[in-house]
Amino acid sequence: MHSVREPLVKPINIGDLRPTQITVGMREVASKRKRWRESSDDKGSEFLGRHMIPVVMGPKKRPYVIDHHHLALALHKEGVEHVLISVVSDLSHLERDAFWVVLDNRSWMHPFDDKGQRRSYRDIPDSIPDLVDDPYRSLAGALRRAGGYAKDTTPFSEFLWADFMRRRVKRAVVQKDFERELYLALELAKEQDANYLPGWCGPVEKD
Repeated sequence: MHSVREPLVKPINIGDLRPTQITVGMREVASKRKRWRESSDDKGSEFLGRHMIPVVMGPKKRPYVIDHHHLALALHKEGVEHVLISVVSDLSHLERDAFWVVLDNRSWMHPFDDKGQRRSYRDIPDSIPDLVDDPYRSLAGALRRAGGYAKDTTPFSEFLWADFMRRRVKRAVVQKDFERELYLALELAKEQDANYLPGWCGPVEKD
């Protein structure tokens, strides 16, 4: 997905990070917060060193996050002020509109809202804390961890699975009974209708 990353060892304030997507799954964020709490006492620095945030430098030398939005938000909610970043590309010389065109064409942005509708890049939040919850993204993440599909390098593969579930499972039900809907999602993930999705591992039909 990305070119070779060159780590920028100097810490950066999470508040200075700019998102390149509109939504996250808040259940995913909660899971990462728990993981951080389990390691922060004695291995916090080591954890941060192994989980640098990949960014593209944009207009005004602002760092735009192109992966690990959930982790960045989780760390922010846990009171962590600084993280390490790795600079994937420096596009700070571009005008704002041109910058977003490049990000779009390189699959470094995902301007879809919590209803699965594509929006203007202007609708992307200016800061990590302003990211919006999409429960289907949480469902897609839980589905992968439960073995519903395989981890894949396709950009935003979890969002593709989230959109698949969005068209088949009612949002209110996902929010009310997540575990039950995860069981249903595991069944839906095996269907041939899902075979176009990255990491699909359902049964192959024989001729």
